[in-house]
Amino acid sequence: MPDLPISSAKLTRRKFLNLASVTAASAALAGCLNVPREAPPGAMPPSLMPAETPNLAYYREMYGPLIDEGYEIPAIPVEQIDPRLLRQVVADPTGERPGTIVVDTANHYLYLVLGNGQAMRYGVGLGRAGFEWSGRANVQYKRKWPKWTPPAEMIARQPELEKYSAENGGMPPGLDNPLGARALYIFQNGVDTLYRLHGSPEWWSIGKSVSSGCVRLMNQDIIDLYDRVPGKAPILVTSGIMAV
Repeated sequence: MPDLPISSAKLTRRKFLNLASVTAASAALAGCLNVPREAPPGAMPPSLMPAETPNLAYYREMYGPLIDEGYEIPAIPVEQIDPRLLRQVVADPTGERPGTIVVDTANHYLYLVLGNGQAMRYGVGLGRAGFEWSGRANVQYKRKWPKWTPPAEMIARQPELEKYSAENGGMPPGLDNPLGARALYIFQNGVDTLYRLHGSPEWWSIGKSVSSGCVRLMNQDIIDLYDRVPGKAPILVTSGIMAV
């Protein structure tokens, strides 16, 4: 299929470049995460997926409970999620080469280009940091059940997080860790962009723009993406892709 126009490949920092220093930029991205919480009242709307939907059993299995690296990940109530945000193979709208990750911030989608005109599409949630960076880079490294370390600026605002400071070793991996089951760390020309693709237990935030985080996927989806993504995979973050 012909390439569709997307935003410029040139790396931009948008509001990032207006920050006073690299330290301030780091705080803006790394500090935007918060400790996962229970679903707020009203987070579960009436069922979005009819009970007779042929794919319902398929998605219940896909997003069912699993034990990963010794951690028990609970099932996700797929009936409460817009079906378009569930993991699925779609026609590739990006025109990128196979193995490329494309984050479409306008539509809350993440694509992994498979080739043969197809892509795996995942629904994502975006925080402030998810919109503050765009451009081309690479996945420098990946981590299973990563630690999380809040920056000093965040600890100053939330003193209860002092126990997770770098001096104290950070927050250990687990279901309450803001980075979830997996994290992919994005670098450009060997420099950390501070942009992350990561898991989250907050399934109700997928498809939404919330106050925290970079690009969050349901834990079952970030595990699937992690296993598919090759080392040093290219990534494009843009808002210029037409939804399929």
